[in-house]
Amino acid sequence: MVYTDTARTVIGIIGNVISFGLFTSPIPTFVAIVKRKSVEDFKPDPYLATVLNCAMWVLYGMPFVHPDSILVVTINGIGFFIEISYISIFFIYSPWVKRRKILVVLLIETIFFSIILLITLFVFHNTTSRSYFIGVICIIFNIAMYTSPLTVMRMVIKTKSVKYMPFTLSLANFCNGVVWAIYALLKFDPNVLIPNSLGALSGLIQLILYATYYRMTNWDDDNRSSTRQEVQMSDV
Repeated sequence: MVYTDTARTVIGIIGNVISFGLFTSPIPTFVAIVKRKSVEDFKPDPYLATVLNCAMWVLYGMPFVHPDSILVVTINGIGFFIEISYISIFFIYSPWVKRRKILVVLLIETIFFSIILLITLFVFHNTTSRSYFIGVICIIFNIAMYTSPLTVMRMVIKTKSVKYMPFTLSLANFCNGVVWAIYALLKFDPNVLIPNSLGALSGLIQLILYATYYRMTNWDDDNRSSTRQEVQMSDV
């Protein structure tokens, strides 16, 4: 039992490090936005979705919902504030139309989170039922977020080019999913296991596509594309 707890803690710390790398991967994009003083064609959607996802996982890891999940709380708490900083930069350099969209979405997310929190506290009265309720919502959110790489993978197959699917990001997504899946298996937690197993599978498929189409890719004509990548966020 002691060995399992120690191994779970070590794996969780490794997962925190990898997840932190994923959360910080859009930094070059936002550096470019600040330099140009414009968001240009970038969309805030991935960051707005991730901030709510992080908030839900922080709630899931609270002792009154799912005890002994401090490492889930730490990385998603950090991720929450990182995503808020991205959204703030996006808001500053956006035209009013995009600013209004950001404010509306944040308001909706705040209301949604508040309702979920109230239901958790006043409808469910033990950690088992609370874990199940919040866990199912987190799984649904993560599955929805994992659909975003499907567009990129479809484009890779169609164009026979991996230019718009960075290898390091695909590898990080795969490793992140594997590490958190192992973490969930050590003290069985299906709510963490299911979405991260799907994330590992998604990352593996991306790596297979990368290996398949790497030699067919024309790398010469668009080095600027690297700053136009919308980041695929993993979860927990």
